[in-house]
Amino acid sequence: MKRRNFIKKAALSSLATIVGADIVFGNMLPSGYELLALQDSDPFKMFGKDKEMVVLNDRPWNMEAKAHLLNENITSNKYMFIRNNGKIPENIDVNTWKILFDGESVKTPKTYTIQELKEKFSHHTYQLTLECGGNGRSEFNPPAKGNQWTIGAVSCATWTGVRLKDVLDDVGVENDAVYIGYHAADTHLSGDPKKEPISRGVPMAKAYQEETILAFQMNGKDIPLAHGYPLRLIAGGWPASASGKWVDGISVRNKVHDGTKMTGTAYRVPCKPVAPGEKVKDEDMCIIESMPVKSLITYPKSGALIKEGDKLKINGHAWAGELAVAKMEYSIDFGSSWTACSLEQPVNRLAWQQFSAEISFPEKGYYEIWAKATDDQGVSQPMILPGWNPKGYLNNACHRIAIKVQ
Repeated sequence: MKRRNFIKKAALSSLATIVGADIVFGNMLPSGYELLALQDSDPFKMFGKDKEMVVLNDRPWNMEAKAHLLNENITSNKYMFIRNNGKIPENIDVNTWKILFDGESVKTPKTYTIQELKEKFSHHTYQLTLECGGNGRSEFNPPAKGNQWTIGAVSCATWTGVRLKDVLDDVGVENDAVYIGYHAADTHLSGDPKKEPISRGVPMAKAYQEETILAFQMNGKDIPLAHGYPLRLIAGGWPASASGKWVDGISVRNKVHDGTKMTGTAYRVPCKPVAPGEKVKDEDMCIIESMPVKSLITYPKSGALIKEGDKLKINGHAWAGELAVAKMEYSIDFGSSWTACSLEQPVNRLAWQQFSAEISFPEKGYYEIWAKATDDQGVSQPMILPGWNPKGYLNNACHRIAIKVQ
C-alpha cells in the first residue's frame, strides 16, 4: 500500500508540473482518468505557433512552416521551425543558470552565469540563417528515415548574445584545440540522465567566427523556451543541429567532438557520390559543414489564380551557408530558360537574402514558377533532387509553386 501511495504521489507531482498548478483533490482521481488540461494540450498554443504550422512529431517535438508563412524578412517565433531531439527542460531558473567550459584543450575549467556573460562581454546582434540538415528529406527516394521535412525547416531570426570567441579567449584555450562540443539541459526520451539527446559541435575556425555567439535573445526578446531559453549556441550557415539549445556546457576538444549525433551517419553524407539505396560504411561518411545554396518562394502561395494579362509579383529568400548568393533566377517553362530576379544583399554575413520579380505569362493555363539561386562561387541549385544519401540530408533542389492564369 505504501508503495502504491508513493507511485500515486509521484504521478500527481508530474501531472502538476505539466498543468502548471497543484491538482486539488488529485488523490481522488479515478484510475486511468486523463485530465482535461492534457486532453486539450495544444502544441500551437504551448509554443506560440501559427495554426498553419505542421507538426511532424511530438516525441520529441518537431514542427515546420509552409513556404508562404516564411514571407517575413526576419522570422518571428510563430513561424519558426522546431527541431528537438529530447525532452524540453523544465523549471528553468535564469538566475542560477551556468555554463561550464572544460575539455582536454582548456587550461582551467571555468563557469559563467548568464549575468556574468552579459556583464563581462560585449553584446552582438546578427540575423542568422538556421536550416535543419534534413530539410527536404521527404523528397528522397528510396525514402530516408527521420522526420519527413518538406521545405519549412529554415528560419532567419535576429540573435543577440556574446561572441563565443571572446569567452573562449577569457577561458584560455590550448594550442592543440580542434573542436568544440556543446552540452545541454534537455533530457533523453528514455529518461536516462546519463544519456545526452544530442551533443554536437564545430571546428575551432567556426567557433572563432564573429557571428558564432552564445545568444540570450531572439528578435530582441528572451529566447522562447522551445528555441533554447535561456542560452543557445548559434552557428549560422551550418546545420541547425550545430546551434545547440539550452546550452550549459562547452567542451574544447583536442580531437573532433564525438558526442551524441556526431558519429556514425548522423549529420553526415557520403564523402563520394553513391547510388540510391546503396549502403555506406561509417568511415566513408563526412560531417556536414556549410549548408548548400538554396532558395524559397514565399509569395504568392502555391495554387494562386491570376487573370489573363495581369503581371504576378513573386518574392522570397535565398541563402548559401557560409557563402553569399550572387544570382537569383526564375523559370516558367520548367527550366528551359531562366530570367534574373532582383536580389538584395544580406544585412550581415550568414543572413538570407531577399529576391523579387514581376512575371508576365504568354497565355491562359497552368504554370509552375521555379526558383534557382547561384552562390558566389558559381554553384547553382540543381533543378531536381541532388545526390541521394542514407539520411536524406542537403536537399537543395529548386523550389517551385503552381499558378493558374484564367
